[in-house]
This record gives sequence, structure tokens and C-alpha cells, in this order.
Amino acid sequence: MPQHPTAHLSRRQLLLAAGAASLSPAWAQSTWPAIEQAARGQTVFWNAWAGSEQTNAYLQWVAQQVQTSHGVKLQHVKITDTADVVKRVRAEKAAGRTASEGTVDLVWINGENFAAMKREGLLFGPWAETLPHFKLVDVAGKPTTLNDFSVPTDGMESPWGMAQFTLFADSKRLPQQPQSMQALLTLARAQPGRITHPRLPDFHGTTFIKQALVEFAPDAKALAQPVTDAAFATQTAALWPFLDALRPHLWRAGKQFPQNAAAVRQMMADGELLLAITFNPNEAANEIAAKRLPTSVVSWQFEKGTIGNTHFVAIPYNARAKAGAQVVANFLLSPAAQARKADIAHWGDPTVLDVARLPAADRALFQTGNQPGLVAKGAPTLPEPHASWVDPLEKEWARRYGV
Repeated sequence: MPQHPTAHLSRRQLLLAAGAASLSPAWAQSTWPAIEQAARGQTVFWNAWAGSEQTNAYLQWVAQQVQTSHGVKLQHVKITDTADVVKRVRAEKAAGRTASEGTVDLVWINGENFAAMKREGLLFGPWAETLPHFKLVDVAGKPTTLNDFSVPTDGMESPWGMAQFTLFADSKRLPQQPQSMQALLTLARAQPGRITHPRLPDFHGTTFIKQALVEFAPDAKALAQPVTDAAFATQTAALWPFLDALRPHLWRAGKQFPQNAAAVRQMMADGELLLAITFNPNEAANEIAAKRLPTSVVSWQFEKGTIGNTHFVAIPYNARAKAGAQVVANFLLSPAAQARKADIAHWGDPTVLDVARLPAADRALFQTGNQPGLVAKGAPTLPEPHASWVDPLEKEWARRYGV
């Protein structure tokens, strides 16, 4: 039987490693070597969405790196919906599983799933802001690195990447790109059947509806607060008439919706649709680089802004490999890992780091030059509605338009 990875540590080191997350950042920083030592030999079961070949390949690269540098074995547990992970950890807590008796060590998460785990005490921490590489995060320029769908992270999850609602289309078919949801409706009326969005609760479908909500809500600040019945009625009052007007002009008259954004992208590539949507501003450039889209495809965001957020990694309260999970999360924040993830040749996911503050050698890792398909002029990032708005939005959409 292999020796337990912490068997060689002193009692003090073990206490420091286990309790680092509850200490002040300065003191916890001094315990990092002990956490690294405790992590060596651990296997980290990372539950992460597996719907993209590039994402999966990137995670395999991460696994190779942390195995080589820290002796941590990273196992990608491929999932289709993070909500299933939340349910599993919730069930483990209900069954009385205590610390170090769980099946999940690290989870790719944000939004309503993070809100649920934080609210129900299903997370380990705080720990994220004590990671050595956290000081490189652009918390001022990218405030969503500390605020997940209007829920403070409080060090319970570590930022991993940035996202913003973005559209892309072949400029040969759509030379004038709509710059608002209202303009999108005008386009749909002019060219019926050429626009659609994924069926909710697909993430991109819900994001499309949230973008419309943000544009039509009479008080955007109210969306940052937990939803109430009264607020929902007031803030969505103009949303439903907009969707009622849009629906008959959608693909198949809005009686059917594609399953996901990949299906929409393929229909756009085939010429069936005029445009596609994504939450990764670099997706079109990525697809062009892979020769799955022509170089005439352009990406854009609405002039007044589109909603955006940060995605994170979190550690459940009962993770078996908490030290290993922290080592992986810290590696994910390293300039090398962030630059590779931002590179469209590998993934093209925007970084959470403040690149301008990095040393010149690290800054150079992010210099990829202009690529076809990149967003030519970035628009303001609008805050996501509070996580509690997602469920009632999806239920009401399904009641009105679900087929």
C-alpha cells in the first residue's frame, strides 16, 4: 500500500496546510510550501464540463504540467452540467459525509451553482485569495473576479477565465451587424427564419434571454439584487413582449430551438442562419484558426455593452485532496497557464490576469497579434443579473415558449 502523502509531514505542517484557508492572506502565504508538500502524491478529481475538444485537450495539458511540477495527479471527470455536481455534493452532505469523504476535489463553476453551494455550506474555504498567483488577478479592471453573478466570492472560488456575450457572423452574408436586441428584432423581421438561439436551460440560450432582460429592464440595478416576485414582474414586463414579437421570425417560427450553441454555430457555418452567439469572445477566431469557419467571419458585441462574467474553480467542503486542488488552482492562475488558455491555437479563453502588470517576459506570452474573427472593438461588460434570477427566467420562458 502506498504511503499516505502527508505521512512525512510534521503535525505543525499538517495543521498549517489544513487550516491555511481560514488564516489571513499574509500568514496563509507562508504555509504554501506545506500545502505543496501535502499535495504531492494526491489525486485530484476535477469535475469539469467536457463539451469541447479544445477544453478537454487543455485540461490534459494542465494534468501533465501539475504532475511534472508538483507530483499531483489530475483526473478530469467529464460532466455535461455542473448542476449535477451540486446535487451530488448536496446528497453527500445529507448522507453525513464529512471532510475528506467526498467524490469531488475541484469543480469548474460559476453563477447559480456557486450561489447554491455557498448558501448551503457545500464549499471549502476561504482559500482562493491566499494562492500565490492570486496577486496577479485583475480584481480592479475585472471586478467579476470577486463577484460571481452579484454574489461575493469571499475567497470560496478561484477565478479561471473571462466571458462576455458575443455574436459572430459571416460578413459576406451579414455586412451590417445589429447593435442591440431591438436591432436584432428588426433584422429578424427583414430576414425571417435566419436567427435563433439555443433552447433553455442551455447556458447560451439562457444568456441570450438575460442579455435581452438587461437591455429592457427599467432598472438594471434591481437585477443585481436577489429576485422577488414583485421585482420579477416589474423588470421582465418589457422582456416578454419583445420575445413575443421576435418568436414568429425565428428559425422554424420559434416552434423549435437548437439544443446548444454548437448547433447554432454549425447552422451559421452552413449558411442556414445569419449569426451565432457565444460567451467566448475568441470563439470565432478559434474556429477560423481550426479552418472550421471562413476568414470572412467577424465577431462583435453590442455598442452599449453585453453581459459578462468570470468562471471559477471551487473545492467542495468534503474534498479528499484539498491541498492538491489548491495547487491545481494556483497553477491555473500562472501566466504560462493563462497565456496558453488565451491562445486561440489552444482554447482562446480571455485571461483573468492583469497582463499590463506582469513582467515583460510573461507579458510577451500574451502577444498573439491580430487574428481574423477577433472582436475588433470591445464593448463594455454589463453585470450579470443576480444568480437567483436564472431559475424563474428559465421556468417562465419554458412556460411561454417551451416546445
